[in-house]
Amino acid sequence: MRYTVLFLGVAMLALGAVASYSPADTPSGEAFVSKDLKGWVGLKEYWRVEDGALVGATAPKGLTFNTFLCSEKKYSDFELKFQVRLKGGQGNSGVQIRSEVFDNKHFAVKGPQCDMGDVFWGSLYGEHFGGMMKQADPKLVTKVLRKDDFNHYEIRCVGKHVTIRLNGETTVDSDFKMPAEGTIAWQLHAGGPMEVTFKNIHFKNLGK
Repeated sequence: MRYTVLFLGVAMLALGAVASYSPADTPSGEAFVSKDLKGWVGLKEYWRVEDGALVGATAPKGLTFNTFLCSEKKYSDFELKFQVRLKGGQGNSGVQIRSEVFDNKHFAVKGPQCDMGDVFWGSLYGEHFGGMMKQADPKLVTKVLRKDDFNHYEIRCVGKHVTIRLNGETTVDSDFKMPAEGTIAWQLHAGGPMEVTFKNIHFKNLGK
């Protein structure tokens, strides 16, 4: 199987006994997201690479719509691990999986979303796809969430089965009605202003 690492040279932040990929696991050294965001589409004024991390930030007045940075390539089965922080613990974000762009003006997408925000951290939400698919246990989220710090987030999608882990705790682990493949997309939610940072992102393609 082939591994891909995003932003080599960024040290992994220790999170107790939480397992993670390391650069040594990714001998190809290919970037999942390059510094110039080649291979990704979206409203680039809201996205940048800073100190080896992907940062999404709204204008000072925030946004009136959800927008996403979307992979041009489609993926089916994969594992995706990263650390994520909502600055000040404020705002709402997420990662779309097996999704599709339906509004090229705002780069809005529809499909399953691995959620990040309030008590919905670690949940699987259907963005323009039927609403909540599986909400994480709010008590578990409250217990493990580092509200104003980086959180370790893991997504595994194989067939109809989706597993989400937040700081080493499993929040979703079930079968769902899923598209066969689609884009992976990083979210900036309406409202704000807000800033989200994704770092130490490791991607493993399990598809053919």
